[in-house]
Amino acid sequence: MSSADKKQVLIFTLLTAVLLAAAAALSLWRTGEEVVPAASPAAVPASAGNWGLSFPTEGEAPVGNASQADLANYDAYYLGDTGQKVIYLTFDCGYENGYTEKILDALKKHHAPAAFFVVGHMIESAPDIVRRMAAEGHVVGNHTFHHPDMSAISQQDAFQKELDSLAELYRQTTGKPLSRFYRPPQGKYSEENLKQAQALGYKTVFWSLAYVDWNTDSQPTAEQAYAKLLPRIHDGAVVLLHSTSRTNAEILDELLTKWEEMGYAFRSLEDLPEAV
Repeated sequence: MSSADKKQVLIFTLLTAVLLAAAAALSLWRTGEEVVPAASPAAVPASAGNWGLSFPTEGEAPVGNASQADLANYDAYYLGDTGQKVIYLTFDCGYENGYTEKILDALKKHHAPAAFFVVGHMIESAPDIVRRMAAEGHVVGNHTFHHPDMSAISQQDAFQKELDSLAELYRQTTGKPLSRFYRPPQGKYSEENLKQAQALGYKTVFWSLAYVDWNTDSQPTAEQAYAKLLPRIHDGAVVLLHSTSRTNAEILDELLTKWEEMGYAFRSLEDLPEAV
């Protein structure tokens, strides 16, 4: 082989190596970017994650990042009875911001049961309001005592302490046992968390409809709230609202009326189907 031929072979070999390295790098980059979208429901993830939804079609139930069937294995829900025009109203209550009683007034006017997921601070700072929730027949659920990232807690005893402490404070405050419904703070969860809650006799409740109502420094207008909550309502919806929201307190009476005019009725979490 001449020196010229050897040079050509060497150049070809080097170019091939460069191209192979570039292809490998591109493959790694694409793999790193790959995610499972909510529109393609996966099995319940074993690692920690955030509850997420996508709405392929307005007016129909959204797709969660874990399927109904997989969640049911752990007594967990994000939808109720999708065969009926029913809505399950739920409120997350981290603290009292002056609006919960107006929300309770609207619920009472419409004879609408709701679930209030409370934390320790809410019970300690507003015991009369929590007692009113119970007296008026609403579900009061467990949102943990301190509102931590529960997906970071792997030990069953530490997980149980967060829930038991809240349940005991509620019993001391109301004289009643806390309902066995649990909502993970911030929607952060893992498969292990679902097992831990199930072992304690809790049903984990996510949601199928929510909007950005939690930022008390930047509350949506009524029109912005309706634009999110009306087109996306669907049969069996588990609606998440925050009791700290001024907008929610101001629009709830009219919002419930609008949903009623659309043919919806309100149901308690106690009416969730045993199998979904």
